[in-house]
Amino acid sequence: MLPVITALADRGEWVDAVVVSKEDSGTNHCDLRTTDGRAISPSLSEGDGCRDARTKGDELRVRYDPKGVAGPTEDRSADSYGGMLMALFLVAVLMGTWGGVRQSTWDRQYGGR
Repeated sequence: MLPVITALADRGEWVDAVVVSKEDSGTNHCDLRTTDGRAISPSLSEGDGCRDARTKGDELRVRYDPKGVAGPTEDRSADSYGGMLMALFLVAVLMGTWGGVRQSTWDRQYGGR
């Protein structure tokens, strides 16, 4: 496994790719080509981005080894939870602010300290 990780780290290239075929006999494998027509070998495995919803013609961004030693991996930066975490943080800040204002109003109304 270490040579595979090293191969992608040393000479891996990010490219836009298109799924040209999908084998889903138990474990999914997608055959890919770059958008300019070069074949990407070996195929993309299920664990690296060839999910059930993936179909022929889908476009995705992958990192692959031009020498074919390491299998490609999908760019998952678009799948990050950054947007959701930011929304949750903003909701927490808004609720805290609202609670603080509400408590201040309550204290003034009923003589609390």
